[in-house]
Amino acid sequence: MDHYRGMKKWRPFASMPEQYIGLQEVINKQVEVPQPLLTEEQMEQVNLTLIEALHTNKQVYLTYYKNGQRITETGFIQFVDSMGNLFIFIDEVFGLKNKMRLSELIDVCLA
Repeated sequence: MDHYRGMKKWRPFASMPEQYIGLQEVINKQVEVPQPLLTEEQMEQVNLTLIEALHTNKQVYLTYYKNGQRITETGFIQFVDSMGNLFIFIDEVFGLKNKMRLSELIDVCLA
């Protein structure tokens, strides 16, 4: 006599949500990089490039540090406040306004 058990999928590494979250955290930690520290000269160059992009309305490639990763986006600078350590850029893909700290920036170059 056969008993029908039905089809069951076995997910060995994601069988318990807690295990999956823990495993994902370990993977994320492995790809983290330390935040690069810019020299005074590099910070000044970044600032000058931001201001030039703001005044000429030219597109820029921004590389910044967030949550242990280097992220590069394309967009337009809308506002720069060197004294307040922030700037606002509009990303090209979604057209969203992003407010960021200047200290998170790693590199900026005109497109």
